[in-house]
Amino acid sequence: MATAVVQPSVLVAAPFLILGFVLGMRPVSVFLVCLVGVVVVTYGVPPRDVLWYMERGWAVLVGGGFAALTLRRPGAHFSGRALAAVAGAAVVAAAVLAVRSGSWGVVEWAVEQRISQGLGTALEALRTVRGGEALPPALVAAVDQTIRTQAKVFPALLGISSMAALGVAWWVYVRLSSGSDQGVGPLRDFRFNDHLVWVFIAGVVLLLTPWEDLLARVGANTVVFMGALYALRGASVILFLSGGLSLFGYVMLIFGLVFLPPLVLTGAMVIGIGDTWLDVRRRLGSTSV
Repeated sequence: MATAVVQPSVLVAAPFLILGFVLGMRPVSVFLVCLVGVVVVTYGVPPRDVLWYMERGWAVLVGGGFAALTLRRPGAHFSGRALAAVAGAAVVAAAVLAVRSGSWGVVEWAVEQRISQGLGTALEALRTVRGGEALPPALVAAVDQTIRTQAKVFPALLGISSMAALGVAWWVYVRLSSGSDQGVGPLRDFRFNDHLVWVFIAGVVLLLTPWEDLLARVGANTVVFMGALYALRGASVILFLSGGLSLFGYVMLIFGLVFLPPLVLTGAMVIGIGDTWLDVRRRLGSTSV
């Protein structure tokens, strides 16, 4: 959820509300959480900007798609339904932006402004901690580059955070409605359709081939989104083979993510992509989720 460029609470609340309306609001705990969800989704201090409407419209698209797929295929794996819901919402959103001239530029500007404000607040807090002393130019330059990078790949970040939000909403709904804690399976069993590796490869081709800027950006977002999923799949393979992480293992993982994130994430991604063909867990008798 740290990748969210919109409010994570809205990404969780809207799908949960839709699940409640579609699948039922019993017992009363589901109804009470739906009431909280209504407050979260409708809350907003005037004037409500472009992103206020965009994030709620997107959350409704994702949540509606997920609820429809759950009705159509209730026994399907969560990862498959979530991926399909995000993909469907992306197609609809792209079509709406394509027919409204200039709308993409407005959304892009609004996202960049929100990212800039968030990181600006963090810099100001750091400056206060330093007693008002000026921040190093290298740090300011790094933050500026971060803003540009996040703004460039925010569709991928939105897709990743949307899948995470669907996981939270679905787990909470299943937990409250049936008492089961298996709405989302354990990480060690996480997998998705192996044929999606070709989507990742297509993204790499678009990114590395000297296409026009639009196609290169599509490639970059595809690589970031699929790369995150393959990194998660790689982590699931590691957990399966190791039998879980000890306290020391968790400490080392956090250390690696803080100080060596490119190395850790790239390694996990490579393992995840390799699992497409090796499928170690299936060979060792793992059950898929």
